[in-house]
Amino acid sequence: MVLVNRVALVTGAARGMGKAIALALAEAGAHVAAVDIDGPGAESTGIAVRELGRQSLAIEADVGSVDEIDRIVKETVDLFSRVDILVNNAGVTRYLDLMEVAEADWDRIHRVNAKGVFFCMQRVAGELIKQGEGGRIINIASIAGKGYSGTSNAAYAASKGAVISMTHIAALQLGRHDINVNAICPGMTRTAMSLTTMAQRAESMGVTAGELE
Repeated sequence: MVLVNRVALVTGAARGMGKAIALALAEAGAHVAAVDIDGPGAESTGIAVRELGRQSLAIEADVGSVDEIDRIVKETVDLFSRVDILVNNAGVTRYLDLMEVAEADWDRIHRVNAKGVFFCMQRVAGELIKQGEGGRIINIASIAGKGYSGTSNAAYAASKGAVISMTHIAALQLGRHDINVNAICPGMTRTAMSLTTMAQRAESMGVTAGELE
């Protein structure tokens, strides 16, 4: 187990990709802080981590708030005395045509997908630098951030493009501290959020979700 006694902080860990990532890290030996705005969902992931023989911490928090991010990092370090890995997975979207995006939609998406990722990365990097042992930061972006033509929401695509760009700069600036920063750009993944978005898009097109798939 390559991550024995390492501590991983995973945002958006209540379900879908985030939960799968948290459990994969636990299977590799890591203890996990599972963060989500859905507290019971985060606790469910924490229980699953403990069933794998690892320690866990479930944190109900909103990563769109810097104060909340500071609390997340503090609670993680208070319990485990360190953090080694950050997986910035939390994200939001909904189906919206370009002309339907309102200011509130833009702000909601970027508050979590861009601001949340940036400040989680910054705050965890601060702990990694203090520890002086390097670390790993993985930002979950999307092919939408690369201009994928099948993307249904331009505001979401912009937020994921921001994640890709900030990852490049962070990797350059944090590399001297032996902190590796990378972005992963998944395609469409069958999660509750993506299925909801697909259903919304299908309804707008007058077809079924099955036909759209």
